[in-house]
Amino acid sequence: MIYLDNAATSHPKPESVYARMDQFAREVGANPGRSGHRMAVEAEREIAAARGALAGLFGAPDSNRVILTLNATDALNMILKGILVEGDHVVTTELEHNSVARPLNRMEQEGAIRVTRVKAARGGAVDPGDVVKAIEDRTRLVVVGHASNVLGSAQPIGAIGEAVRSKDRLFAVDAAQSGGLLPIDIETQKIDLLAFTGHKGLLGPVGTGGAYVGERAALRPWREGGTGGDSARQLQPEEYPHALEAGTPNTVGIAGLAQGVRYVTDRRVEELMRHEVGLAALLWESLEGDSRFVLYGPSPRETAPRTGVVSLNVAGQPASDVGAILDSSFGIGVRAGLHCAPGAHRHLGTFPEGTVRVSPGPFNTREEISALVEALRETAS
Repeated sequence: MIYLDNAATSHPKPESVYARMDQFAREVGANPGRSGHRMAVEAEREIAAARGALAGLFGAPDSNRVILTLNATDALNMILKGILVEGDHVVTTELEHNSVARPLNRMEQEGAIRVTRVKAARGGAVDPGDVVKAIEDRTRLVVVGHASNVLGSAQPIGAIGEAVRSKDRLFAVDAAQSGGLLPIDIETQKIDLLAFTGHKGLLGPVGTGGAYVGERAALRPWREGGTGGDSARQLQPEEYPHALEAGTPNTVGIAGLAQGVRYVTDRRVEELMRHEVGLAALLWESLEGDSRFVLYGPSPRETAPRTGVVSLNVAGQPASDVGAILDSSFGIGVRAGLHCAPGAHRHLGTFPEGTVRVSPGPFNTREEISALVEALRETAS
């Protein structure tokens, strides 16, 4: 199969990810921090190394404040439900993934919080000035998705972070689509809370991800339980990372994630992004001007930062049908539908049918994009 669904999960992973996971499961595999024997110590050392690699990639000043989770959804729930209290106001955008939108929607519908959703320009960018205008006296948090999983467009999180910090509010960034592809520097961009997943741009396995919790933010524990040490305490420890981590972690997955992060770091985020956006530009240029196709969002030829995601539709054909034809007749894997981001599709005017989303990864080639173009042309005919 020609796999072009990397915005859902990257595939394949670097060989080093597979090798380390297999080695770790066979030779280490103990419960970290729960025992003093050499295998448990080695498992704990592996987790600490993963925290260090993530902190280095994201410019985080304290690796102990890198909290390892199941995915970005887990991290975002930890952040939103750990920060917000009754009476709070939240500023977000209309483009957010359901991992941000649904927790906020529920708290809003229950009357606990109020939410302002800032509109985006047609190309998908949000004006930092509009974010500032939406901040009120009761605003506790501004939460923004760094990159759209529908449009590929990126938000100016540095400018937004500066604006939010000037108002002394907390700034949370959903980096599920940008981690490993767009430059992120927690200190420079004034990010208080960062949520990321391990199985997309970081090239790790599913079931991995995390959050960075800066010192300006104080979160109530998302889950409570065993931490290995301090078992006599009646409540969850206050020290990080244990304050927000309870239970046995996904050690095998974390070992693989660490290798994915090292791969990304060695090859540089900017180079990986340049490769994927180059493939997106080839697809765009091949279909642009053909009236049978509708292309959404900013052109990959533009200089503004973005990822390699391209959303399109074939005139007169439902996105779901096009996706099924590409799979069954041409062996090409894409994702069709709403992509867990109905607000983005309402913004585009593609709700409720959605679009066909093409998302190349680091191991895709120009030849594979050319094969997709020919398949789309045949499907449109």
